[in-house]
Amino acid sequence: MIRYELSCDNGHAFEGWFGSADDFDRQQKMTLVSCPSCGSTHVAKRLMAPSVSTARKKQQRQELAVQTGQKEMMAKIREIVSTIRANSEDVGERFPEEARKIHYGESEQRGLIGKATADEVRDLLDEGVEVAPLPTLPDDTN
Repeated sequence: MIRYELSCDNGHAFEGWFGSADDFDRQQKMTLVSCPSCGSTHVAKRLMAPSVSTARKKQQRQELAVQTGQKEMMAKIREIVSTIRANSEDVGERFPEEARKIHYGESEQRGLIGKATADEVRDLLDEGVEVAPLPTLPDDTN
């Protein structure tokens, strides 16, 4: 697609979109291009500045893409954390004890969430108990 700044013989300025430069020429010869204000078919292209892609525009597009990607990623993380919370039992401070019970077959297999210190987590991992932290997301604390 190509966009042209156009004007009619009555001085009205407007823009037109065409499939190509040849498409504009063909339509103009057939008097299909007309002024939306007065209907005149005596239309000419106006001088217009080219659209130049600058380093700044490129950087802005890249930043927008990154922001969009980050928003999508945060939405997916929120969805995953929400699913984990909805399908797990919150045992609070009893987490290390309950995780061990499940690991050693003393309690039924189920999803757990809770709290553990860094030392408790290291001990659990050393024993082969699979644990992973849930992220605290920015909106979770507001």
